[in-house]
Amino acid sequence: MKIASFNINGIKARIGALSDWLDEAQPDVAVLQEIKSIDENFPREIFEDKGYVVETHGQKSFNGVAILSKHPLEDVTRGLPGDDEDEQARWIEATVMGDTTACRICGLYLPNGNPAPGPKYDYKLAWMERLHARARDLLASEEPALMAGDYNIIPQDEDAKRPEAWTEDALARPESRAAFRRIVNLGFTDAFRARHQGPGHYSFWDYQAGAWNRDDGIRIDHFLLTPQTADLMNDCQIDKAVRGREKPSDHVPIWVDLSL
Repeated sequence: MKIASFNINGIKARIGALSDWLDEAQPDVAVLQEIKSIDENFPREIFEDKGYVVETHGQKSFNGVAILSKHPLEDVTRGLPGDDEDEQARWIEATVMGDTTACRICGLYLPNGNPAPGPKYDYKLAWMERLHARARDLLASEEPALMAGDYNIIPQDEDAKRPEAWTEDALARPESRAAFRRIVNLGFTDAFRARHQGPGHYSFWDYQAGAWNRDDGIRIDHFLLTPQTADLMNDCQIDKAVRGREKPSDHVPIWVDLSL
């Protein structure tokens, strides 16, 4: 089963690019971030016509996550547990039914946190504490599960073309990286790093200052796999070429292939 994650930076602006990529890449499941649409306005029919079940957790003009699946989805839940007053649409999860194995798929759009320090950074770190708690529960279930999406975290210096440019940014501050490591160290596998080592692997290039043309990128889109899921992984890749197409998102898809 091919499961992809893609921050599309607005479904309205990116519907053509997303449709083309789905037709070409043929993921069984696509976890989307930044749909920037309320649920009622999401163009679900376009994706249903391609054979996808569509589940969304939207918000007007900002954030928003979705799961598209060619396999049945069960037990869909929306919103990261731990703060009933959090109105930002950043988390969706569902169980996807594979041929032989079910997997809990959690789609996330982690807060950016800039400017840091400040209230937005405090929210990011508090959100990551809630993520840590949910991650711990996923591990305790001992069922195949993964957390995929735009983490807005540059885990290490090698995950940026120019790490010195990000030292004071919320994506790479020591507190951010430490919070990410605490989650990984619970027992998760960073799927991409399990398959690819070294610098030069990115999933985001800013629209400004010719970042794409200079390959001035960062790796902030991640799959974290529970041990039961890591045992099923065959591959993990970043579809870098998508960034060079017409009207692209500033992110590109990342995907894993699992024996489900």
